[in-house]
Amino acid sequence: MNEYARILIEEYCESYKSKKSKRLAELLELSYDMERFPDDNDSVFLEKVIGEENNLELKEAMQELDDFLFG
Repeated sequence: MNEYARILIEEYCESYKSKKSKRLAELLELSYDMERFPDDNDSVFLEKVIGEENNLELKEAMQELDDFLFG
């Protein structure tokens, strides 16, 4: 996963305080942790927010996170 995608997601999470941003922040943190693995609920959540996202750059960043976590 490239650093630009991580930065876009981090900026989104810092700008918005919602359940969605909190969960995205957790998934982003999970991408750094080699001892923990995402589960099926994480995959379903990420696919849902990707489908609903209107910002093309952020959508691509989330798709990259999805590919990285669930590849």
